[in-house]
Amino acid sequence: MPKPGIKAVLLSPQRPLGEKPLLVVGPSLGTSTILWNGTAELLGGEYDVIGWDLPGHGVSPAATETFSVAELADAVVELVDSVAPGSRFHYAGVSLGGATGLQLGIKHGERLLSLSVQCSGAKLGTPEGWLERADTVRNQGTPVMIQGSAQRWFGAGFMDREPGVSSRLLHVLRDTDRFSYAFCCEALADFDVRAELGTITVPTQVVAGVEDTVAPPSTAAEVADGITAGGGTAVVETLDGVAHLAPAEAPAAVADLMRGFMKEASA
Repeated sequence: MPKPGIKAVLLSPQRPLGEKPLLVVGPSLGTSTILWNGTAELLGGEYDVIGWDLPGHGVSPAATETFSVAELADAVVELVDSVAPGSRFHYAGVSLGGATGLQLGIKHGERLLSLSVQCSGAKLGTPEGWLERADTVRNQGTPVMIQGSAQRWFGAGFMDREPGVSSRLLHVLRDTDRFSYAFCCEALADFDVRAELGTITVPTQVVAGVEDTVAPPSTAAEVADGITAGGGTAVVETLDGVAHLAPAEAPAAVADLMRGFMKEASA
């Protein structure tokens, strides 16, 4: 089965790649690389930041068949190899992008310098819930998800404080290919790597928003416990007032956490 097609967006200043350490950032379902704009701006002086879009989201082509989260991880490695062959890189991802990060840690750990799993878990939701959502979106389109996503994505008051950021993210959701979104839901329905967390050896940071109902701090603790039980190193960070899209909701706090963690992992 061919890997899902994903495309990259450079989020740091234009300069020859390789002068700075490489940081690859992944999106949440229904969003695009703009999720990372604020955080990438704060880290772009020290890191080459490349974001990628899920199939049918942002700049990536629509998917025409099913794919797994493991295949998304393979596609990320292939994407990195197309711009910086064989490079090791820092990786950070949100929700489905974070799940992809866990798969990178399990399957491609030798390529990672560090892993930041944000607003995500080793299993998210229930298979039934994801399959029901896939069916709904396939039939009615992504606009049907806007109201529920707005409630899950943002902490209390964020949409009033940052109408531009929240509006841009919800526009991405509206414009996402319905079939690709459904394929992503089906990938999440099949995703459960709880039994494999102990194989992750790359230093891992697990970031959770206190207001996140999708992947609450207890889910982050489960990820960290699974990694450390296998002898790996993992640290949990929680952010007050943040729900499911930490890099967009709290870019300065996320950039600070990531900067400190990446420097420590590279020391």
